[in-house]
Amino acid sequence: QVHLVESGGGLVQPGGSLRLSCAASGSILTIDHMGWYRQAPGKQRELVAPITGGGGSTAYADSVKGRFTFSRDNTNNTVYLQMNSLKPEDTAVYYCNAVIRTLGGKTYSYWGQGTQVTVSS
Repeated sequence: QVHLVESGGGLVQPGGSLRLSCAASGSILTIDHMGWYRQAPGKQRELVAPITGGGGSTAYADSVKGRFTFSRDNTNNTVYLQMNSLKPEDTAVYYCNAVIRTLGGKTYSYWGQGTQVTVSS
């Protein structure tokens, strides 16, 4: 089994910062892809940024460019999302997604449980 555990969400004022973490554990052979999504109330889930392979390729959504920074710690199978200059429209549940090849040789897509980010004064 594979688990993704997210942490770091909370309530922050506009202009503030938060750092989200997502740690993958379990029967992992390789992590082919990890990314962050978010879903605001009444809206579809949107891709915020994918990180592929060893973390060298990142494509940010236009709405977060220049404010959010993604990074990955391959040693600990952990991905981070540093969010600066937060805006009320960033309010959403943030989800981590990972495409993982398991020790059994099969590849699956896994989701974290989600962490709430609320930007409000």
